[in-house]
Amino acid sequence: MAPKRKQLHDEPENSHSAANKRQTRRKISTAAPAPAPAARRGRKRTSVTSSVASNKGSLVSATDSISTTITEPDDKKLETVEETQADDEQVESSLTDVVVVKKPEYAPYKLKKTTAKVINPTPSLKSEPLNVYVFGTGSMAELGLGPEAKTKEVKRPRLNPFLPIDSVSIVDFAVGGAHVVAIDKHGKLWTWGGNDHGVLGRNTSTGEAGLLRDADADDDDDDDGDLNPSESTPAPVEGIPDEVVFVQVAASDNLTVALTNEGRVWTWGTFRCNEGILGFNEHTEFQRTPIQIPIEFPVAQIATGQDHVLALTTTGRVYSWGNGQQFQLGRRVLDRAKMQALHPREFGIKNIKYIASGEFHSFAIDISGNVLTWGLNQYGQCGIPSEGAGEDGAVITSPTYVDGLKDRDIVSIAGGEHHSIALSSSGDAYVFGRIDMHEIGIEKDELPETAVKDQAGHARFLPVPTKLPVDDDEKFKFVACGTHHNIALAQSDGSAWSWGFGETYQVGQGPAGEDVEIPTKIENTATKGVNMVLAGAGGQFSVIGGIPPKQQEEPEKEETLNNKESGKQADESNTENQEGH
Repeated sequence: MAPKRKQLHDEPENSHSAANKRQTRRKISTAAPAPAPAARRGRKRTSVTSSVASNKGSLVSATDSISTTITEPDDKKLETVEETQADDEQVESSLTDVVVVKKPEYAPYKLKKTTAKVINPTPSLKSEPLNVYVFGTGSMAELGLGPEAKTKEVKRPRLNPFLPIDSVSIVDFAVGGAHVVAIDKHGKLWTWGGNDHGVLGRNTSTGEAGLLRDADADDDDDDDGDLNPSESTPAPVEGIPDEVVFVQVAASDNLTVALTNEGRVWTWGTFRCNEGILGFNEHTEFQRTPIQIPIEFPVAQIATGQDHVLALTTTGRVYSWGNGQQFQLGRRVLDRAKMQALHPREFGIKNIKYIASGEFHSFAIDISGNVLTWGLNQYGQCGIPSEGAGEDGAVITSPTYVDGLKDRDIVSIAGGEHHSIALSSSGDAYVFGRIDMHEIGIEKDELPETAVKDQAGHARFLPVPTKLPVDDDEKFKFVACGTHHNIALAQSDGSAWSWGFGETYQVGQGPAGEDVEIPTKIENTATKGVNMVLAGAGGQFSVIGGIPPKQQEEPEKEETLNNKESGKQADESNTENQEGH
């Protein structure tokens, strides 16, 4: 695999590069093969065992004291001793059962009733099963192709064999920095990828036993080793009541969020900040099992940045929580109040119909079609050419309208670390942000005058939203941004296109492993004829989901049969009418 590109000297001091952070985590995990979670689990088992022994000891003492009072054979007293011993065994058995994980009873949090106008309907479960294709580098198990070392690098889209369309039937998914969460046709969740902070929502320690390696072994040897099978193989999320049905998911670098058909939010994992681990909340550092996050009104959409979350309610209100050091929460967060920011809270915008997020910046579209933005704007990724753009720590401190997207009829937005893409209803893509790694997708000699150059005359970023030129004037129906690369899906044939940083094969263009300067169609045998309808991009990998040709034909055949049946019934009706005359 080609070496990672080093970060440029002008990287912001107050924002960590997601790609570098993931590489660091990977090196730490391989250098320290004995995982901390396993050690913690060991302590838990010891404490339970000690508790059992302690309780058992007290019962034995009680039994002994009873036994010493028996001075002569007495059936009733002997019977009492036997009953006490039986109770001892029952208590020991019940205490031992504490270590068994059982699904909790579902107690949904209460939602407030409101007379406010419903702007956004609660989403429903998608019904079209998809083939799931993965490509890129999977050293953190993010490709979900199993534990074998040879699955760590996939240079073109490959069908994931663990998610068959006719049985597992994935209908939706979201891609985080190094993990994926998916929804099947029954509304149940599946995850795979790195489980550093509990983002998979299930226990993966059982797969670590056979992966313990010598801490002094060479890094190259470790890179060639197998992956944790529990992380690298898609599996259902644990501990969620059977009656809960999920309809939407989102994933960040360190957190997973899921939305139910009732508009309730579940989440697990943790948040990071500039200084390291921030925590899940003030009481919990790592939330390793799914729990509900109460928001007073039903939620219609969720979105995540690298370490923050947005939630849009059915009445057009927006809540945010997580790390707010780059103003990505839409409000100022004082250092002394940073733990309180880990709870959902409104920040003043209303009548919103859509939300989206980059890694450190956020977007919203109001009912009039205006786009608002806030957060880190160091490379103009908010689409606002402010005076501070281009400087370390440049931010948009509160929701601000993006004039460059006015009257463009923007329907969706995606954001990477330092760049963004806005998609119009007509399928035109408008790009803005960093240029260094070809994130914008415009050839350097075709850049507009609004591109900002450094002292050496090199174009660095594009702060004004600019229409993306595409071969044959191709229109897109979906766009996704990774840290420094992008995936777009064509309206015409559902083909996938990619551009941007490609050294870890996340652009899916084959063995070259090079950056892709402009939008380029991904072509290979596995995806030929597949109508791609969904895409996600992480730090060093991508996932696309599509409807295979056979499945596309079935609705057409059904429609033809229905038409024939309707024609037959019409003929019979005409015949009857003629006979009646």
